[in-house]
Amino acid sequence: MTQPQQAGPDQLAFQQYRTLLFSVGYRILGTAADAEDVVQDAWLKWSAADRSQVADPKAYLTRIVSNLAMERLRSTRHQRETYVGPWLPEPILTGPDTTDGVATTDSVSMALLVVLETLSPLERAVFVLKEVFAFSYAEIAEAVERSEAAVRQAAHRAREHVQARRPRFTADRARQRDVTERFFAATAGGDINTLMELLSPDVTLWTDGGGKVRQALKPVVGLETVARWFAALGTTTYQGIEPGQMRAELTRINGGPGVVFRGPDRVVATLTFDFDPEGRISTIHNVANPDKLYAVADGTRHELP
Repeated sequence: MTQPQQAGPDQLAFQQYRTLLFSVGYRILGTAADAEDVVQDAWLKWSAADRSQVADPKAYLTRIVSNLAMERLRSTRHQRETYVGPWLPEPILTGPDTTDGVATTDSVSMALLVVLETLSPLERAVFVLKEVFAFSYAEIAEAVERSEAAVRQAAHRAREHVQARRPRFTADRARQRDVTERFFAATAGGDINTLMELLSPDVTLWTDGGGKVRQALKPVVGLETVARWFAALGTTTYQGIEPGQMRAELTRINGGPGVVFRGPDRVVATLTFDFDPEGRISTIHNVANPDKLYAVADGTRHELP
């Protein structure tokens, strides 16, 4: 009988950092598919490298992934600029919520990833490595192949940009879960009054169909409009699926409470939420582009560092 081949030290070293590499790639790129491709390309480069010259595998691999991700981001910018309707990141299923993981879950939230879309590829990579993974400026400069002064400047610009568009407040995770559960129940029951209690007065709904399925091409804004949109879900045929055939489940998406809608044979859409300081829903991100639902459909839960 043939014995299973044991992984070599090079493969073991790569596997040790694989989750980190995916996490870096996903936050820079905003799509799980592209992040997986970048990690695979990094493995090919790692396999071909003279590893006797590699003193720090973690830094070496992070550099490869960061540069591959920035390169891919530059090449896909035009596609995103000409995208039909709002471009939203590709949702991923994440592990259970923990009080220790508030900073981690916020760093992978749909709301932050949307803001990161407005940064340059360099600013985005620097922000992710510095603010999420706490790399030093010297380490980042080596990773992105820029001077330390250029990296500090990019970090400053990125931090100011993100803070201006992503106000921070103390998030009550239990309150978020409770509001999401009540929203879920009110949507299923068509309870518009409860929906209006749970939504912020200037709530905004972003829908991403990518031109593949019918969705609003502009943000839907305002308490009553958004409430009516969701109150009608339980009585409306959606993408050819009758209300009675649609299943919805509460789950963890991008580090926060979310909803997955499934038809008889496919995942149809996801919802994720952002909350105002009072705990009301201020933003809803609805991803329905089938090209962005593979990561949710395959059921993999990512434990992201």
